[in-house]
Amino acid sequence: MHLIPILLVLTSAVSVAAADLPNIVLAMADDQGWGEVGYKRHPYLLTPTLDEMASSGLRFDRFYAAAPNCSPTRTSILTGRHPNRSGVFSPNHTTRPEEITIAQILKSAGYRTGHFGKWHVGAVKAASPTNPARMGYDEYLAHDNFFEMHPPLSRNGAPPTIVQGESSEICVDAALEFIETVQSAGDAPFFITLWFGSPHSPYRATDEDLALYADVPGDELAARFAEITALDRALGRFRSVLEQRGLSEDTLLWYTSDNGVTVEGIPEEQRGDLFNGGWRGHKGRLYEGGLRVPAIIEWPAKIPHPRSTQTPAVTTDIFVSLLALLDLRHPDPNRPLDGIDLTPLILRDAMPERAAPIGFWAYDRRAEADNPRWMAPELTKGTTPTVRNPGIDFVNFRHPVAKTKDFGGVAAWMDNRYKLVRFRSDAPELYDLLADPRERRDLASEQPGRASEMLAAMEEWQRSVERSLAGGDY
Repeated sequence: MHLIPILLVLTSAVSVAAADLPNIVLAMADDQGWGEVGYKRHPYLLTPTLDEMASSGLRFDRFYAAAPNCSPTRTSILTGRHPNRSGVFSPNHTTRPEEITIAQILKSAGYRTGHFGKWHVGAVKAASPTNPARMGYDEYLAHDNFFEMHPPLSRNGAPPTIVQGESSEICVDAALEFIETVQSAGDAPFFITLWFGSPHSPYRATDEDLALYADVPGDELAARFAEITALDRALGRFRSVLEQRGLSEDTLLWYTSDNGVTVEGIPEEQRGDLFNGGWRGHKGRLYEGGLRVPAIIEWPAKIPHPRSTQTPAVTTDIFVSLLALLDLRHPDPNRPLDGIDLTPLILRDAMPERAAPIGFWAYDRRAEADNPRWMAPELTKGTTPTVRNPGIDFVNFRHPVAKTKDFGGVAAWMDNRYKLVRFRSDAPELYDLLADPRERRDLASEQPGRASEMLAAMEEWQRSVERSLAGGDY
C-alpha cells in the first residue's frame, strides 16, 4: 500500500527521431463535470464531437482531476506532480519557476510548443517567471484565468487586447494558426495545450446556442449547457482541420476537464438538473463529484478501435505517460513524480488495475498566508481581467519547515477499489468505490485494519509532498 514516488532515472537525451514523434494536443474544459456529455446520456446536453471521440477512441470512465479545482489540476498536468509539491494549493496560486514542465521537455525533444486559452498557473505577462514562454512554450495566446465571449487575451506576454468572438472558437483559431505556421516551417511535430475557458461561470453564450436549450428549466443552466455545446463544436472544427491536413491519424488528442461538476452560478432550484452520475459532492470537494471528470484519448494510429476502461487514472499520469510513449527522458532523475505510466493501457489495453494509489490533498492554505512569498508580487500580478477581478494576485508562499504529522486540510487516498477520506485530523472515512461509487456507506468502523493501513500510506506520501513543498527538490 505504500506509494514510492516514481523517479524517471533518465537524462534529457532524446532517443526518438523527430519524424517518428506524434503530434500531441492536451485539450481541457474548465469546470465540466463527468456527466456533462451526451455519451453519458445527459438529458439535455448536445456534445456530438465528444460523443464521436468516445465512440472511436479510448474512453476513461474513472478518470480524476488531481485536485477539485483549476490551478492545482493544471499544474499537475504540466509537471506530473501533485500541485502541493510546488505550493499550488488552490485557484490563483502560481506554480514555482523551478518546476520542470512537459512543454520544456518536449521542446528540447524537437517539438514546436503552443498554449492557447486559460493558463491559471501564474501570470501570463512577459515579466512573469511562470508565464507559458518561461514554462516551455514557443507561442501562446492566453488568459490568466477564466474568460467569456470577446475576451481580453495576451499574445506572448504582450498587454492584453480584446479578441472578438466566442471564446472556444478563439482558442481553436489560435491553435490552428499555430499548426499552419509549424507545418509551413518544416516537419517538426507540435505539442499544444488547448485549455478552454468554458463552461466556467458566469455563463455566456450566443443566441443560436441558447436556442438549443430553450426547454431547459433555468436561464443559467441553459447558458451553461450552451457553453459546453460551443466548446464541443469548436473542438469538432479543430479535429476536422487536422483530418483535412492529413494530421489526425498520428495526433494524440487527450481531452479532459480540470475538476468535477460545479454548482457555481447555478441557482439552487436549478441544480437538480445538473446531471453528474449521482456522484457525491461537486467542485471543491474530494468526493467523487469534485474529482471525477470526462476523459478521452483519440489517436487512430495507436488506438484503431474504440475501447473503454474502468482502470483509475489521474491528470498527473499524463506527464509520465507522454514521456514513456515517446521514449523521452526526464532531466532530473531525483525529482519525485506522482503520476504513473499508462502506456500498457493506452497501447495494449493491458492494465486491468492501477499500479499505485492516487493521493489527493486540499491543503490548509490559510496557515501559509503569513509566510514570505516565493516570488515578488510585482512579478505575479495578473493583467488579464475577469468579470469579477481586474487582475489576479497570484501567490505562492515559502514553507521553510516540512511537516511530518498533523498535516491539516482534507486529504484522500484511493486504490483500485477503496478510497480513504480524512478531514483535518478527524477520524477517516472509508468507501468501497466498486460496491458504493456514490460514497454513501462509511466502512471505516467495519474495516479498521484497512483504514489504518491506507492512512499510514497516505501520511507517508504527505511527508514526501511536504519535503517538496519546503523546496527540497530544487
